[in-house]
Amino acid sequence: MQPSHTPSTATPFDQPTESQRMETALLDERSKSRLKWRCRRGLLENDLLIERFFKQHEETLTESQAVGLMALMDLADNDLLDLLLRRQEPSGGLDTPEVH
Repeated sequence: MQPSHTPSTATPFDQPTESQRMETALLDERSKSRLKWRCRRGLLENDLLIERFFKQHEETLTESQAVGLMALMDLADNDLLDLLLRRQEPSGGLDTPEVH
């Protein structure tokens, strides 16, 4: 006797999009380690703020948030500090939900 198999009624629309998956998928240890290495900065003030961020949020960082953090790391140190201290708001390509 073969086990009965009920056909799935799921549709492709029931699957989460890549964006939705990234919003909830936590970073694995290797990705966290690479992200922390990438976040090392030449300006002490940035390093201190980023270190505090990791202490508070490291265990709950999602892939989507990591994308935003990587985008911030492309900035010059002084521009990054201005954003971290809220002297400026993200604009242009940085004005995304991942960065906010």
